[in-house]
Amino acid sequence: MKKIVVLGGGISGYGSAILAKKKGFEVFLTDAGRIADRFRARLDEWEVPYEEGGHTMERILDAQEVVKSPGIPDTAPVVRAIRERGIPVVSEIEFAGRYAGKARCICITGSNGKTTTTSLIYKILRDAGMNVALGGNIGESFAWSVATGDYDWYVLELSSFQLDGMYDFRAHVGVLMNITPDHLDRYDHCFQNYVDSKMRIARNMTSRDYFIYSGDDETIWEQLPKYDFRMKQLPFAARNAVASGAGDAFLCDGVFTAAVGRTSVEIDTARMRIGGLHNAYNAMAAALAALAAGVDPERIRRSICEFAPVEHRLEPAGEYGGVLWINDSKATNVDSVWYALESMKRPVVWIAGGTDKGNDYAPLKDFAREKVHTLVCMGLDNAKLVREFTGVVPEVISADSLDAAMRAAQHAARPGDAVLLSPACASFDLFKNYENRGELFKAWVAEHAK
Repeated sequence: MKKIVVLGGGISGYGSAILAKKKGFEVFLTDAGRIADRFRARLDEWEVPYEEGGHTMERILDAQEVVKSPGIPDTAPVVRAIRERGIPVVSEIEFAGRYAGKARCICITGSNGKTTTTSLIYKILRDAGMNVALGGNIGESFAWSVATGDYDWYVLELSSFQLDGMYDFRAHVGVLMNITPDHLDRYDHCFQNYVDSKMRIARNMTSRDYFIYSGDDETIWEQLPKYDFRMKQLPFAARNAVASGAGDAFLCDGVFTAAVGRTSVEIDTARMRIGGLHNAYNAMAAALAALAAGVDPERIRRSICEFAPVEHRLEPAGEYGGVLWINDSKATNVDSVWYALESMKRPVVWIAGGTDKGNDYAPLKDFAREKVHTLVCMGLDNAKLVREFTGVVPEVISADSLDAAMRAAQHAARPGDAVLLSPACASFDLFKNYENRGELFKAWVAEHAK
């Protein structure tokens, strides 16, 4: 019996462990921290042996394969030890994909926009009555869905960390939203390493598959000639003229047309509940993916126009005294903030900061000069942010806590302004994650902004 060790007891790990158990492997899950109660309950239900609060190396190094959770870096001592022993290390996506049967996978990645695009594609397919599951970096564990369900389609949001452990897995529809610098601390501060990771979305795709990508992203265009791609290419764009014999999408004067083969759909973005150029890109990519999956164009149009904003991504948190509070906590890199500032129609009090990931803030400075009158830098080490925007924004304030940042923003905001939490940084200096940061922002607004 093959021995499988699952490294990490989060949503990716518990699902992988249960799938391994169901497939008859001798499985053991190990987590250096504490496993959440709901995940521990499922492991107990399936009688999966596990440990938390440390690693038993003898048992780990006795494995024939390790399924590693995406949050654990390759530089972690336990991962180094596993690799030195020559034990294969794969991601949940690679492992679960082996058992997905005849189901087809729509996989979405990119530095920005992937959560909204993934959620939108899932809604379109679900609204169309298709037997579909949502998973990967959003929703339920892909492995759990494979273990406990029987689906025809999987819509999977994939981070670069999940792609790194992908070798034989194949996306039937691959969506690459964009590639901008992010997570460089995990890639030896080398942008090309990160780019190579994102391009793995197209790995193993065949001439029967579809590759959807931004025709406005220069980094993607630079990468395409390096690969011998055989799948059908479906670019989408708003700035560059793009065309493909297989299909494409283009935005002009607020209306885009997406076409795959002889089937097309036209959508007026003014009718969408999600606004801004970034959401036009998201909708174009989703429309192409849905057309590739065979969804009726009219159903695609209705679902896109009905779609509500994703939590923590330009999410209105309330308007009080003429000041609109916006939760964009999911904007953890510079490119996300660029699109957030681009979409602002009011004068802005901008709350940014956190754990800097080697950010280059230069792309934000034009919008900051034009739209932001106050920048509140929230975090334990704001020196870089303060230095970069002093002289760019009229007022720059440093705050070492959420409460201090929110009070500073409230004091600076005038009727007609927007207070925008769009951090451009990771959350780990003051918060558990970006969701925790966004929830605390919304709770503060609900209690104090009135």
